[in-house]
Amino acid sequence: MFGEKSNKRFEVIFKEGTTSGYKVIVDKETGVEYLFSYDGYAGGLTLLVDKDGKPVIKSGNE
Repeated sequence: MFGEKSNKRFEVIFKEGTTSGYKVIVDKETGVEYLFSYDGYAGGLTLLVDKDGKPVIKSGNE
């Protein structure tokens, strides 16, 4: 439990804002990146895509 290595699947790789803002979250198994936008208690999540409409994949997971 405490002191053990974290096996969490998702990781926040960028964050901007406090009560409102956004985070970039990466799925560590697939490398796919998501954008989470929030304002107070409201929020939304979407897949990040490149200019061709393909999912953005973090380097090293390709």
